[in-house]
Amino acid sequence: MKIQVLGSGCPTCQKLHEVVLKAAKELNLEKQVEYLSGPEGVTKIVELGAMSSPVLAIDDQIVITGFNGDVEKIKSLISGKTKKAGSKYSDDCEYNQESLKVKICSCGENC
Repeated sequence: MKIQVLGSGCPTCQKLHEVVLKAAKELNLEKQVEYLSGPEGVTKIVELGAMSSPVLAIDDQIVITGFNGDVEKIKSLISGKTKKAGSKYSDDCEYNQESLKVKICSCGENC
């Protein structure tokens, strides 16, 4: 898993990086966090198609644009990506055993 905080290097971007580090540390994933700032960060933001910064991306998918200081929300986003990476179906899905198809997923994706 690759957790990236992308930004220009402004104080808001740095603050998001601190919050993401705290959330990742609580999940024992702090070594997965990367902070790209300055021209490198801006280039990556453009590559991913974001129109504002800072950006939190997990495995090259944007999960947050702008500042969010809610550690629990960020932990939830990281945990959700971890579950999906670890198994075909996330724990949040209601799985229909009879038809072997996912009926509803609370994450909004077709798990």
